[in-house]
Amino acid sequence: MISILWTFLIVIGILYSFLTGNINVINESILTNADKALKLILSLFPTIVLWSGIMKIAESAGMLTRFAKFLRPILSKLFPSVPKDNPSLGYIASNIAANMLGLGSAATPFGLKAMSELQKINDKKDTASTPMITFLVLNTAGVTIIPTTIIAIRLAYNSLNPTEIIAPALISTSCSCLSAVLIDYFIRRKRR
Repeated sequence: MISILWTFLIVIGILYSFLTGNINVINESILTNADKALKLILSLFPTIVLWSGIMKIAESAGMLTRFAKFLRPILSKLFPSVPKDNPSLGYIASNIAANMLGLGSAATPFGLKAMSELQKINDKKDTASTPMITFLVLNTAGVTIIPTTIIAIRLAYNSLNPTEIIAPALISTSCSCLSAVLIDYFIRRKRR
């Protein structure tokens, strides 16, 4: 559905540029924005590689397992139906850690592994389980302590103080996470 909408908007834009005689504006925009996108990707690449490597080292060193144990009291409240020894809890903790560092791209593999493990203990294979929904909510509205990717983007665009986003990001993501978890909790209680 969304691809149809985007296709429609692009076709309308091109038709409008033909009718108004501004097709050269579209050509210039495509070329300059493609160049900007490539420069942005190339500026973000080292940051993503660095932090993905650090997360892999942390996983190999057992730090993520220890972080999962540290989070166990919280995770047991958020995911009461998941067995305490289930590997999904470790992947969930790793996903949370990566998201706290603002590394969505590094968090994605952990999130996929967590969902895969949660699916293994799901009774209804064609429907998302309560723990899966809770994890999705937590993953979407998680707390970000250091928004690494945003800082890298601000740095790429020559921000005078790229780290000034840390406090507002921490406040806003904390509020969104708390709200999302509370809403999820109350909906879960209501469905019982």
